[in-house]
Amino acid sequence: MIGLTLEGITRRFPAEGPGETTEKTVLQDISLAIEPGAFVTVVGPSGVGKTTLLRIIAGLDHGFQGRVAWSENRQPKIGMVFQEPRLAPWLSVIDNLLLIAAPGARAEALDLLDLVELAGSENALPRQLSGGMQRRAALARALLAKPDLLLLDEPLISLDSTRAERLRSHLVGYWQARKPTIVMVTHDFVEAVELSSRVIALAPESGRIALDRTIPLPHPRRVTDPAEAALLDELRDLARDWPAPSHTTEEGEAAPRASNAAMRLLTI
Repeated sequence: MIGLTLEGITRRFPAEGPGETTEKTVLQDISLAIEPGAFVTVVGPSGVGKTTLLRIIAGLDHGFQGRVAWSENRQPKIGMVFQEPRLAPWLSVIDNLLLIAAPGARAEALDLLDLVELAGSENALPRQLSGGMQRRAALARALLAKPDLLLLDEPLISLDSTRAERLRSHLVGYWQARKPTIVMVTHDFVEAVELSSRVIALAPESGRIALDRTIPLPHPRRVTDPAEAALLDELRDLARDWPAPSHTTEEGEAAPRASNAAMRLLTI
């Protein structure tokens, strides 16, 4: 297991548009210590810097101020699931997984496809899957890499409520068995509270941490638990003025077009 420390992370982007001179700050003075084996979720409105924070942790964004440090003074093996699945369109689902695996990993890859409820789809091409199914394949691929640190950018969006509930349970089971450190971005407060050991909310406008709560509750969790309900109420009150994201369910979703740079980063 490996932990990480963020010290004074600030990220500004150049002004956009003619005549604009003010930089846009999406993260400001973010300082966190994340313990090894923690499951941390980051919530906040669209555009607040959640994905940027994941990219900074992953080493994909170098234009920030501040410092990222690892416990044990070593670079961890990082697995990342992007909002875009980034599957190689010319490979089957199983071959997309095996592309980053050690020899002889086919049986484990099939088990992970079963975990994310894609059993029977291993020979399909990505274009034959819905967008939500592609994201689940990308999640299975990241898990197959056995990362020390797993970074998840809304891996369970676009799922119907019943399947989302099952996938949350599967993800918690994987985390409890393997003990990776997980940092996950989500818009779903119920998902954040049911899954994680700690919830962090980023505030709009300021780019600072608006809330940081540990969740010392055993799994499985239910929203009827008074402690969980209290935290949900606190998050909902905080987000009263946040713009609501719009996500469709997987059943009605078209698969996103694959990028030519889809294979640029699978695991670090």
